[in-house]
Amino acid sequence: MLSLPNLLTLSRILAVPILVFLLWRPAPWDYAITFVLYCIVGITDYFDGYLARAWGSISRLGQFLDPIADKIMVAAVLVMLISSRKENPVPEIAGLHLIPALVILLREIIVSGLREYLAGLQVSVPVSALAKWKTTLQLVALGALILGGALPNQPWVHLVGILCLWAAAALTFITGYDYLRVGLRHME
Repeated sequence: MLSLPNLLTLSRILAVPILVFLLWRPAPWDYAITFVLYCIVGITDYFDGYLARAWGSISRLGQFLDPIADKIMVAAVLVMLISSRKENPVPEIAGLHLIPALVILLREIIVSGLREYLAGLQVSVPVSALAKWKTTLQLVALGALILGGALPNQPWVHLVGILCLWAAAALTFITGYDYLRVGLRHME
């Protein structure tokens, strides 16, 4: 349990409340600090899996916690970027851009439920390469949106985040459909 890959995964989970706290306070400096922490957390997402494979220390705990850490972080950051606060009346994700955020959140809930159901049938659904690209694009989108809060005079950064969010939602939809199609074969 205390292998470095597992500790990196646990650190991602423990970083989520800090990210939420920092995003609660919408000053540019808070966004800048959040962006740095978010980047560190994103890097640990890569290294926990890489190190586990390289060192031959893949564990069931790591396989269980890694996707949960991703989903918790993405969901928490999305919710915070959608929320509107008195100090920041314009959320980073608003209007039509709520659609890709909802697609991402709903897919994560559906796929998690489907994986749990299939695990009861002892059917494993491996993560596809496209799903890994989806996760990467989600992380880039949210990172750009956070950075956009730190750089309010650079609207192109926010635009990059929004475009990546829509692209991530498209991949989210495709990979969600792929998982659902596999799952439906095992349902009675």
